[in-house]
Amino acid sequence: MGAPRVAIFGAGSVGCFIGGAWASAGVPVTFIGRAAIAAAIAENGLTLTDYSGWRTRLAPVDFTTRPAAMASAELIAVCVKSHATPAAAKEIARHAKKGALIVSFQNGVSNAETLQALVKSRFEVVQGSVPFNIASLGYGRFHKGVAGDLVAKDHPVTRALAEAAGDGPGRLRLAEDMAGIAWGKLLINLNNAVNALSGRTLLDQLRQRDYRRVVAAAMVEALDLLEAAGIEPAKSGPVPPKLLPHVIASPDLIFNNLFLRIQKIDARARSSMYDDLTAGRPTEIDWLNGEVVRLAERLGRKAPVNSAIVALVRQREAGVEHLWSPQALRTHVLEGHKAAPGFGY
Repeated sequence: MGAPRVAIFGAGSVGCFIGGAWASAGVPVTFIGRAAIAAAIAENGLTLTDYSGWRTRLAPVDFTTRPAAMASAELIAVCVKSHATPAAAKEIARHAKKGALIVSFQNGVSNAETLQALVKSRFEVVQGSVPFNIASLGYGRFHKGVAGDLVAKDHPVTRALAEAAGDGPGRLRLAEDMAGIAWGKLLINLNNAVNALSGRTLLDQLRQRDYRRVVAAAMVEALDLLEAAGIEPAKSGPVPPKLLPHVIASPDLIFNNLFLRIQKIDARARSSMYDDLTAGRPTEIDWLNGEVVRLAERLGRKAPVNSAIVALVRQREAGVEHLWSPQALRTHVLEGHKAAPGFGY
């Protein structure tokens, strides 16, 4: 089959970038998103850039605020925030043509399952994964600040999309074990909350070992729970999951001079959670660190490190304006929580 007709439902930063990258490769893409983004792109076009220096501008762009525009799509890429998943499912059930493939390009590990339960048998839902950060620069400009390829479950429609997207910035890798990939990505995304609480760019935050010690402890806690649950997280990035906490918590000389050179991170990059808190929007904390907490509850165990991080983000959502220094965050989150005594946390 040729390139499937794609609808990006929830065309914010991530949706605009991946849809724009596919459109630049010749894939027919309709963007469905908020009025403010629609107006900015109508006036300025859609400009995409990345850390390597790649740049493209698309104009005109098929961007609308009307969910009914997904009616002709063969593949619907869901890019809404996790708390909007039930509302997205209702719009898909109302407007999409029966049999369209739905791909969840969302954070967390449970959104595809939630979508499938809500849209029932009229549609097939598969898991996708976005392992990179996208920054909105305003005026219809979106910047990919971190390396990585999109991933989706192998399916005839995603296979056709991958072939059409080619080897450019919209490259789509196909996989079978999407549950493992989703958990592997979630381990990396446990840094999102720490970045948001720091108020710093990703590079600045990651250069501070005490911030990284908090992230590493959250990872160790998650890995212990995943092992107890019989879940094997897949590698997401240059480091295997079980080695990731060791690398993250390594001394500055090693981490800053080795890992940060391997894992390309743009100086402008920040986590999407930082953007949400800055804009006064609800965060996805319940679908990141909160997933670890829920896994612990299902196993009859506790996740004190991730629970403490969830509590701090919820305080920020409630209006408590406080940016945490590296030492203060480490002391607050890890005090009394011996998540990984062998790592020196």
